[in-house]
Amino acid sequence: MMPDLPLDQVRTLLAVVDEGTFDAAAAALHVTPSAVSQRVKALEQRTGRVLLRRTKPVRPTESGAVLVRYARQLARLERDTRRELGLSGAGEPARVSVAVNADSLATWFFGALTQVTGLCFELHREDEGHTAELLREGLVMAAVTTAPEPVPGCSVRPLGRLRYLPAAAPEFAARLPEGPLAQALYEVPVVTFDLKDRLQDGFVRSLGGTGAGTLRHRIPTSEGFLQAVVAGLGWGLIPEPQALPLLADGRLVPLAPDVWVDVALYWQQWKLDSPALAALAEAVTETAAGALRR
Repeated sequence: MMPDLPLDQVRTLLAVVDEGTFDAAAAALHVTPSAVSQRVKALEQRTGRVLLRRTKPVRPTESGAVLVRYARQLARLERDTRRELGLSGAGEPARVSVAVNADSLATWFFGALTQVTGLCFELHREDEGHTAELLREGLVMAAVTTAPEPVPGCSVRPLGRLRYLPAAAPEFAARLPEGPLAQALYEVPVVTFDLKDRLQDGFVRSLGGTGAGTLRHRIPTSEGFLQAVVAGLGWGLIPEPQALPLLADGRLVPLAPDVWVDVALYWQQWKLDSPALAALAEAVTETAAGALRR
C-alpha cells in the first residue's frame, strides 16, 4: 500500500460507497460513525480532492471512483493471495462482478459462464454503450462493451460483432405504408429497449431517414423485446441468433434483407494478476469466437 494512501482509509471509503451511508459503513466496519467520517476526511485531505457526494445514498465523485476502483482491486488481490496461500477463508468461492448487455446475456454470454467452475458471478445488466462506465466507477471488474479504448487501469480485447436484423411480424410488415422504407418506418410503431437504445434510430438514418418514429414501445428485456416484435407491437432490430429461427419459420419477416447493423463488442477487465479474471476472460473470448461474427 502506498504510504500516502493508508489502507484503512481506502477501505473505509469503499465501505461508505458500498453501504450507502456513513452509519451503515460504520456498522459494517465495526467502528463509530465518527471514525468513518474522520478517515474519509483524512483521505480527502491527503489527496486534495473531494471524494464523496454527501447524497443519499452516498456517491463517489470522479476522483472518488478512481480510489474505489483501486480499493476493489486491492480486495481482489488480497482474496486471491489468501486462496493461493490456503489461509482462513480461502475455501470461499471467488466472486467476479461483470457488466454485460441484455442481448449478449440472451444469446451467448451464459455459455462462457458455464465453462468456468469455482466462481460466483455478480452480473450487472447495462446497455453495451454504458457498461464501461461501471468499470470506470469501480463497480465491476470486467465488462462486455462497445468501447475499444481501455478504461484507465483496464485491458481490452475484441470479441467480435453481434449482428442485428431489421424484422417485424408478417401482419405488421404487410401494413407498412408504401414508399421509401425509411419514411415507412418513421410512420409506424417501433420497439426499443429503453431510453438509451438508439439502435433503431441509427438503422433508419442509414437508410436516409431522420430516425425511427415517435410511436415507441419500451420493452427493457431482450426476451420481452423479441416477444413484442413477434406479437406485432412494432418493428425492431433483432440479434441474429434470435432472429434466424423465427425468420425461418415465418413468425418474422425481414424488412431489408440486404441491410443489417453490426455492433462490435469488446471485453475489458482490470489489469490484475487474478486467476479468476484470467479464467473468465479466456472463457468469454472462446465463447464469443464461436457465437459472434469476426
